[in-house]
Amino acid sequence: MRLGSAKSKNAGTQEIHSVATWIKRFVALLLGAGALVFIGLRVYEAQQQQNDPKFAKKKSGMRTVTVDVTEARTGSVREELLLTASLKSKEMVDVTPKATGRVEKLYFQVGDPVAVGAMVAELEDDELQQQVNRAEATIGVSRASLAQREAELDNANAELNRSDRLLKEELIAPQDFEAKRTSFAVVNAQVALARAQMEQAEAELRELKIRVSQTKIYSPMAGIVASRNVDEGALVSPSTPIIRVVKLSTMVTQANVPERNLGRLRVGNEATVQVDAIPGREFRGRIARIAPVLDAATRTAFVEIDIPNPDAVLKAEMFARVKLDLGTTREATLIPREGLVYRGTQPGVYVIEGDRPMFRAIETGLTVAGDVEVLANLQPGVKIAGRGASMIQEGDRVILSGQGAPQKAAGSPNSNNRSTGDADRPPTANRQAQSRTTESAAYSSSSGQ
Repeated sequence: MRLGSAKSKNAGTQEIHSVATWIKRFVALLLGAGALVFIGLRVYEAQQQQNDPKFAKKKSGMRTVTVDVTEARTGSVREELLLTASLKSKEMVDVTPKATGRVEKLYFQVGDPVAVGAMVAELEDDELQQQVNRAEATIGVSRASLAQREAELDNANAELNRSDRLLKEELIAPQDFEAKRTSFAVVNAQVALARAQMEQAEAELRELKIRVSQTKIYSPMAGIVASRNVDEGALVSPSTPIIRVVKLSTMVTQANVPERNLGRLRVGNEATVQVDAIPGREFRGRIARIAPVLDAATRTAFVEIDIPNPDAVLKAEMFARVKLDLGTTREATLIPREGLVYRGTQPGVYVIEGDRPMFRAIETGLTVAGDVEVLANLQPGVKIAGRGASMIQEGDRVILSGQGAPQKAAGSPNSNNRSTGDADRPPTANRQAQSRTTESAAYSSSSGQ
């Protein structure tokens, strides 16, 4: 029985192995057949592409796009420096008390105009007033004591004069005269002490009055209340700002200028300022200060620009874009703005070679009117796609139009071709990217980045 069972197990194992081997052979046959079919299709498509270009175009999804052909050219660029920074008020002060106390009255709110010397707040002064009353009473006592001592001094002086006459007539002994003179000196010293005590009391009264005056808080300059930091009833100290007063008649913006542009800036140079919060309006400013020392880490220098703000439309901490005219021009390679396209964040152009556009990455600089400066990887005279370049996709063919397009014969087979894209449509796909070029690309060129 055991022998028969073993034989049955061996037979089952052999059967499983044979089935697995058959499955492997079947899968290998399927893979080989699939590979042969794929290779055959590729060979067939290659033959069809050689014999029938229409088939190749249909199979690859290739389009034909009509674009204006233009070329890179040499032109003049006026150098400008673009900076971005926040606006700040030129004059600003935190109004703080000179003494510790509890705020009893607060007279201004945020946005209120403040005149120079206006009372801003009052602190409680009951205790100080009581000390003032006590000091005044002390002065009264000192004054009475002084009057008494002065009367005693007059009496001692009279006694001394009488003793002097009696001594001369030898009616009193010299010892009695010396006693009178000593008594006069003592009373005189008491008068001086009483007078000093009264002066001390008066000095204490003046000090108390100064402390009382410090409970009245005044604005050191005229302006507008920018912030109110405490309310009535708050306990404040000399380190506690009560309100902040700003003067908006002149605003300032501070920026760091690269070392390469610093030598062309002078105090008094004009600046054009645009504020995102007030679109369509330009403000004029002037360079007020240039730092004499550069930042060793960034190789930039601090520059401060004053901006008149007579109607107070500019507010502190607004984001501003500052344009400084460096006063120089240079020759540069320029392309039309509509010829600039982007692959992701990489700017470039489509160079025209026959009917095939080839993307070429470039480095952009300033944007001048409708032209963009090219800093690298494109030479003047190279033909590129202009209007319609934003519609070109990888693998497209182009039909050229415009002044730079080659003239075709009347019987040219491509003369009746029509573009599958709308060549007259503005390049909306690149509007946002081109808008960034107007600012960030200009800054990278002129600021030395």
